[in-house]
Amino acid sequence: MTESGVAGVFGRMVAGRVVRWLRVLRDDLCTARADPLPPFTWLRWLPHGVLCLAGFGIFGGGFAQLRDHGYVEIGFATAVAVGQGGAVIVGLWRPITAWWMSLGSTVLGAVAVHHLLYGPAAGFQWPWTAAGIVAHLLVLLLLTLRVRTRVSVEALVLTLLVTYVFQALWGGPDYSSTGVLAASLSTVVVVLGIALRGRREARAELVEQTTLTAEERSRRTLLEERSRIARELHDVVAHHMSVISIQAQVAPHLVENPSEELKENLAGIRQNAVDALTELRRVLGVLRSEHPVGTGDHEGVPGPRPDGPAAAPHAPHAPQPTLDRLGALVENTRAAGLTVTTEITGERRPLPPGVELSAYRIVQEALSNVLRHAPGATAQVRLAYDRDGLRIEVLNSRPTREAPLSSGAGHGLLGMRERAAMLGGTLTAGPRTGHGYKVEAHLPVSAPHASDTPPQDGPA
Repeated sequence: MTESGVAGVFGRMVAGRVVRWLRVLRDDLCTARADPLPPFTWLRWLPHGVLCLAGFGIFGGGFAQLRDHGYVEIGFATAVAVGQGGAVIVGLWRPITAWWMSLGSTVLGAVAVHHLLYGPAAGFQWPWTAAGIVAHLLVLLLLTLRVRTRVSVEALVLTLLVTYVFQALWGGPDYSSTGVLAASLSTVVVVLGIALRGRREARAELVEQTTLTAEERSRRTLLEERSRIARELHDVVAHHMSVISIQAQVAPHLVENPSEELKENLAGIRQNAVDALTELRRVLGVLRSEHPVGTGDHEGVPGPRPDGPAAAPHAPHAPQPTLDRLGALVENTRAAGLTVTTEITGERRPLPPGVELSAYRIVQEALSNVLRHAPGATAQVRLAYDRDGLRIEVLNSRPTREAPLSSGAGHGLLGMRERAAMLGGTLTAGPRTGHGYKVEAHLPVSAPHASDTPPQDGPA
């Protein structure tokens, strides 16, 4: 390729790059989009009021300076002063538009004063007046705080370029130079604004990350507690499926001369029960493989469990407890140092296994919370059998000494609420009169209908 061809290619490359830069400048600075200041939690309108007062002060000072010392016509002086003062106010909502207003007013004022530098305005501050410098610095700060860094740098570069053109290339016979001062202060303000904006974005990102972490921790806690409840309920369902299988196998021997159809139906029932039991055991094995020690300590707090020895882990294949073991639970809690009394009202009767298990676990967790969070308190367990189900109350008095710090994740109340909601019941917990604490739950005997709406935070 000849030298002329190389030069042509190089020229086209440079021209293409310049065109791209001009397009970027047009997209960044030729816009009137709104970028309002972020809301303040206190003294929300104080910055707006201060900047509005500054705008009026710049208008008055700029008009007086141009009129009294620059001898500019009243129309030009008013237009320049309005542009500089108004730019500060407009910058509260539209910083790029305000920047153009400030820069344009400075250019207009410099042009209006230039021919007067040969006569009455000799020694005047040029090309930037004092009011123009203050206005432009405020506008640049408002701009830098709310737009991307690239746009801020572009605005600074154009400001410096305009200053250079007026002072270095055009100049005048007799004036007080303000270009270097304006350029230096503009650079400092832009750097400061970029730093403040970066700090604000970092803090916002940190707050967002903290919120996401807390939400993820809460969701993980919820899923862990539901997994633990599912492991326990799998035992209950597996027991019922075993009974169905055995009854289906024995039923033909209880009927004299059973028909073949009856035998086939019962054999099918037994086979389905066995298949379902096999699947349940497979799923149960998967659930337990993640937590080989069973239920473990609640809330991540080590120490004795109310329902067992201090150091013995809960056996993963032990039968799930029912209210028949409530007496043993209370005795073990008393052995751990808590004074507990029980009160049972109503006609005591067997309840569905799921209700028995959930009731036992609610009482267990409530007593465990008293041991951990209310040292020296006394507790009372009340069970009330009614026609609809079972009502549970666990009350404790105020503690007599300071509770040790707990590093747990707060599974206790979450687990109790999940158990009650799973059965279609309710659970409330909170302080009570007398500076104690109360946990109250109602577990209905009938299971919730399949058409009931599941909880919003996860599957039913």
